[in-house]
Amino acid sequence: MEGWIRDWLDMQRARGERCLEVKKSGNNYYVYHSTTRYNRLTKKRDKVSSYLGTLDREKGVIRPKKGRVTGSNLRGVYEYGNSMVLHKMMEGLRSVLAEAFPAEWRELYALALVRAQAYAPLKRAGVAWSKLYDPLAIQPDMAPSSLSRMLKRVGVDRKAQARVFKQLSVEGGELVYDLSAVYTQGSLNFAEKGYNKDHLFLPQINLALFCDARSGLPTMIRCLPGSVRDVKSLYQSLREVDMTDKTLILDRGFFSDTSLRYFKSEGHNFVVPAWRNSRYYKLDFLVHAHFFYHDRLVHCTKKKVDGVFFYMYEDQDLQRDETRTLYRRLDAGQITLDVFETEKKKAGRILLASSLDRDEKSVFLLYKSRDRIEKLFDAYKNVLNADRLYLQDNETLFGHVFTSFLSLYAYANLQNLIKKAGLDDQYSPLDVLLLYSKVYLLELEDGSLVTDTPKRVEEIDKALSLNIFPKTRS
Repeated sequence: MEGWIRDWLDMQRARGERCLEVKKSGNNYYVYHSTTRYNRLTKKRDKVSSYLGTLDREKGVIRPKKGRVTGSNLRGVYEYGNSMVLHKMMEGLRSVLAEAFPAEWRELYALALVRAQAYAPLKRAGVAWSKLYDPLAIQPDMAPSSLSRMLKRVGVDRKAQARVFKQLSVEGGELVYDLSAVYTQGSLNFAEKGYNKDHLFLPQINLALFCDARSGLPTMIRCLPGSVRDVKSLYQSLREVDMTDKTLILDRGFFSDTSLRYFKSEGHNFVVPAWRNSRYYKLDFLVHAHFFYHDRLVHCTKKKVDGVFFYMYEDQDLQRDETRTLYRRLDAGQITLDVFETEKKKAGRILLASSLDRDEKSVFLLYKSRDRIEKLFDAYKNVLNADRLYLQDNETLFGHVFTSFLSLYAYANLQNLIKKAGLDDQYSPLDVLLLYSKVYLLELEDGSLVTDTPKRVEEIDKALSLNIFPKTRS
């Protein structure tokens, strides 16, 4: 360092100016304000530098025009805000992924983060990752061929996947289960023809998803042949789940006398709605209680039959709406008078079968928690585009499904934060990530600089209590 620069720095310190650095590049000298901030992800302090201007021997610091960044010391520009959000959403899984997949976790983790904000085929995943700030400095190999090999290794390692699923399982609580078919155009021998919800007979696979009813987070996913029916898929899935102190919440597709006998024989707690034409609707229910659900009046009662509790609910608003619809169908000649009379008796009525002996409202609320898994499946297949299964072998398919499950975990975690902040009517997780992506990190040759945070993003960050951005220097 030249003597005049050292003299200039001593003079600035005497004036109370601290944390100044001077770096030489070519024939020019550049001045920075350099300090550190604590990184909660790496548990270390990171150097953060703010560029102040060039240093002239006669004029002192010549500050650049507002908003300009010199190219002489700029080494990279990365999306900072959305990257930090995604890393925070995966904090609960990062360590178990590293333990379960010691050789593959970096690529697996990076691909899951990339796909949590937008679907990216393997050939574009590396480009998508290179745009994101990497606070952990994991430096994964994102070449398409490497990712393809990683997916295959992860897909066949069911034991390692089970370790991750176990980490997500909680002691006690309620698990929501659902099944959804995914159409595939690939040549997978795992895909089999089966009827989807639109009654189309197509080559498909089935995805069985478990979700924690309280947290709203996914806990396990399984891949099943497309020909496997709902009830059979449930029996297979339950063999891999510890149901101790847990209650299974299902939709009416899993209701049958056979299922009820199976749950009882296995000792599983369950809540499942009966079919609309079930003979159990003919039981003599004496409605004696009521509660309000979202300002809707619901009459209720329960009855025990053959060791199973049947909960009957009569939603007054739903009864009015369904009765009106029946009258319109009758007037239009769409149903006969006999069908009208039969269906009118069921209007507004919901019948739940359960092993639980609880008050009627608590069982009703358990059933309503199913809404969460339906939204998760929508995010899994539509938002994350996990249904683009143009894969050539079963192993890669299983790895793809597991990776998208990790993306769903990050997505659902952020969705919970948004809902808790009361912003779910304004923003989706993808909206938030897009807004945060407006904040960049500029990598300089001797430090880094985070760009200014838009006011709207600051407000969202405060509402979500994420505290992503470093405090600016006054």
